[in-house]
Amino acid sequence: MKPLNRRKFVVGAGATAAALTLTSCTTTAGPVGGAGRRFPTDTTGLPYGDRTDFANADRGFLGALEPGKVKGEDGAVVYDADAYSFLAGDVPGTADPSLWRQGQLASRQGLYQVSDRIYQVRGLDLANMTFIEGDTGVIVIDTLTCNETAVAALGLYRAHRGDRAVTGVIYTHSHVDHFGGTEGILPPGHAVPVLAPEGFMEHAVAENVYAGTAMSRRAAYMYGDHLDVAPDGQIGCGLGQAVATGTSSLVPPTESITETGQRRTLDGVVIEFQLTPGTEAPSEMNIYFPELKALCMAENVAHTMHNIITLRGAQVRDARQWSRYLTETLVLFGDQAEVLFGSHHWPTWGTEQLNRALAEQRDLYAYLHDQTLRLINQGHTGDEIAELLELPPALENAWAVRGYYGSLNHNIKGIYQRYMGWFDGNPAHLWEHPPVEQSKRWVQVMGGVADGIKRARSYADQGDLRFAVTLLNHCVFAEPDDEKAKQELAKIYEQLGHGAENAVWRNFYLSAAKELREGKKPAALSSSSPSMLTALRVDQLIDSVAIRVNGPKAWDRTITMDWKLTDENKIWHLRLSNGVLTHHSDTTPDPAAQLTLTMTKRQLPALLENQDRTGIDHRGDLTHLQALVEVLDEPNPDFNIVTP
Repeated sequence: MKPLNRRKFVVGAGATAAALTLTSCTTTAGPVGGAGRRFPTDTTGLPYGDRTDFANADRGFLGALEPGKVKGEDGAVVYDADAYSFLAGDVPGTADPSLWRQGQLASRQGLYQVSDRIYQVRGLDLANMTFIEGDTGVIVIDTLTCNETAVAALGLYRAHRGDRAVTGVIYTHSHVDHFGGTEGILPPGHAVPVLAPEGFMEHAVAENVYAGTAMSRRAAYMYGDHLDVAPDGQIGCGLGQAVATGTSSLVPPTESITETGQRRTLDGVVIEFQLTPGTEAPSEMNIYFPELKALCMAENVAHTMHNIITLRGAQVRDARQWSRYLTETLVLFGDQAEVLFGSHHWPTWGTEQLNRALAEQRDLYAYLHDQTLRLINQGHTGDEIAELLELPPALENAWAVRGYYGSLNHNIKGIYQRYMGWFDGNPAHLWEHPPVEQSKRWVQVMGGVADGIKRARSYADQGDLRFAVTLLNHCVFAEPDDEKAKQELAKIYEQLGHGAENAVWRNFYLSAAKELREGKKPAALSSSSPSMLTALRVDQLIDSVAIRVNGPKAWDRTITMDWKLTDENKIWHLRLSNGVLTHHSDTTPDPAAQLTLTMTKRQLPALLENQDRTGIDHRGDLTHLQALVEVLDEPNPDFNIVTP
């Protein structure tokens, strides 16, 4: 396929705004509020005639990667921007028009000039790669998800701006789509300053190791990894189009930014930092370039409502603190900056316009937080608040705060969870049956699976897809071998997906439908690459083992072990007892240790992964190491989601 023609890359190319609105009406039937509504949002009244975002998304375009496919060393495609060319067409009946519009904007691919000395490659991964031209080379902000897309993005920049050396790297925050490609753009052994916010390494590795297997399985649903890229399938994820599937790396920072207002000059470029921990990531920062009057908002501001809690799983983010940091941004830089750009989407130009964008996002997160707490204190549960709460009209009609990635519904539930936990206070919900046992009883009440399917069809015919899917889910969990129930459930999931404005809701629904019809796909790649394991602190490596201990199998085993790390001049004392692996460190050997292993920290990952003892000295009985390994469970990357 050829790259998209940007002059024709518009919502419903050739269609009028009125025609688009008519399509929206048929796609998102049902009122905004009310328990019987068909879809979570109503997009019929949005300002589709406003073309500002399209002009901004195209501004500064210098050239695209042609063809728009990034391949790995083995020839496999790790990212295919050309696959989204269908978005240039009219919105189909299988997609919400607002989400279709977002997909058109987010799928633009190429090198763009943001302002003097600032360039971005967009559309070659989930995130953007930004280039700041210095005195002798170029500073790279965020390096995408994997080495392959990073190499392609840097190559595209150099094709238009010359073969400039990378003279600095800045990580805005601790998510892999912003640091995973660094090894691809730095020559081996080349000493380059790498800056990151305080706490970056701890959070960058922890999220990918502790619950990494479960997050990866759910992320495959969230990003639609196994869906066909097509008008009736995956059309993006709201924040970008897709996550590249190449080789991720982690180059540790050489310097941490520790306070707001801290300044650093890299390659002649003056940079000022604003730390924003606990917002979109536990370790994150905004960046201001005073001489260029340019403000990088990392992932704290994008052209979508972001996630307070992600559907893949994560710690709940602090909407209150997020809003307060945006107020601080306005105070620090609002009257100086002339262009705002971020780690996703397209920039905003003009002091007045970027201040409005900052204020809208600030008010969004503050409103979600404060109104959820107001309703909590009136006795409402998270599910109830998600139905009751609506945004003010000025925010409701602002494209940049629409729920393409985060959603009003699940963000409210995240805020409720942060303050109140999983329990809604009703004792009937305190000790419910687990899903399968509960479903069996539901099906008994319904009169059997066949009657349950009939009742579900009746609700679906009335437009109540929400309750239809509830009944059918119980049927499938009660009788997982009933193909008829699975096919009916898949049909309703598909309808819900095609009507969703939120991209990750769409991907979840459609992934569920596909899995019910075709079965599970092969497991995703491991969430922890070798460079990530090497980057873990020793206590994090031990924790990664401790969470795999099968407690009941280990109840009767007591093991004491010392790990003597010569490069750290430290001894780690491990003890397995009562099914728990605990540890502490000092410099004194434990004379009662049953086994002592002497090694370097770099040898630890191989020892833990496959018991490779090459170059490792030992004293004591090695069978104790095997006894520990025997009680470790292997994570299951293929666990069931839509069936028991």
